Amino acid sequence: METRRYGNTDMNVSVLGFGGSEIGYDSSVNAGDVKQLLDRALGEGLNVIDTAECYMNSEELIGETVSDRRQDYYLFTKCGHASGMSGPDWDPAMLSAQIDRSLKRLRTDYVDVIHLHSCSLEILKQGEVIEVLQKAKQDGKTRYIGYSGDAQAALWAVESGLFDSLETSLSIADQQAIDLTLPKAKERGMGVVVKRPIANAAWVTGQLPQSTYAQPYWHRLQELRYDFLPQPHSIATALRFTLMVPGVHTAIVGTTKPDRYTSNAAIAAQGPLSADAYDAIRTRWHEVAKPDWVGLT
Repeated sequence: METRRYGNTDMNVSVLGFGGSEIGYDSSVNAGDVKQLLDRALGEGLNVIDTAECYMNSEELIGETVSDRRQDYYLFTKCGHASGMSGPDWDPAMLSAQIDRSLKRLRTDYVDVIHLHSCSLEILKQGEVIEVLQKAKQDGKTRYIGYSGDAQAALWAVESGLFDSLETSLSIADQQAIDLTLPKAKERGMGVVVKRPIANAAWVTGQLPQSTYAQPYWHRLQELRYDFLPQPHSIATALRFTLMVPGVHTAIVGTTKPDRYTSNAAIAAQGPLSADAYDAIRTRWHEVAKPDWVGLT
């Protein structure tokens, strides 16, 4: 699988990464399922695993199943929500304890990146949460620090020069970052990991998704009306679009099905869309997108 240098870090990351939210929120998934899924993905060249403190038991499942392969992948996690710990979200003492808990859950001495998990612009500007991450980096608990989020908070994080990494939403239905943050992140040598890279496949059933998480994308796509959406290769077009956006290094896809990762890897191997196809998607976005179509957390 293609790899890309992750900004100014020493990591060469696979263009597809594994997103750990679905394995945490799906109560039917067990450790055996996750081991099969991750062993297969790692065997096919994936080398980025991304999770978070609030994805239920995702960190535990990852630690239980692939911690013995720790040198085979880069491990990203996110922090900030109390998620069962005492204290309010973003409290510095809670945040520090939470990082230690994540390491214990993941059965590792360090992660490669810790991202602040979509905290507000106001909290970012206060600086205390950033200091916690900087201390964790100094103590060897993480190699790099980052911000996960969108819109103006993400822009501030990028422009601050304090972070090595940005995790942000980007897809055919979520293009604010292409103009707002990615050019500046690229200038500053930040690594960029994209979440929700196929807009939760919100269009594929032809009906409004039951998940409220995907519904904003459904409504946007009803107005965007890309000509490729009804076609069998629409998922491939959407993913290839995201992967060719300048400044993107890896896109994380969540799944509980081993075959899903294999099919996505085959799509990534097709390479970028034609310049005309890419430009048509961007042009349509600029023609239709409304001011409130901001990046979705």
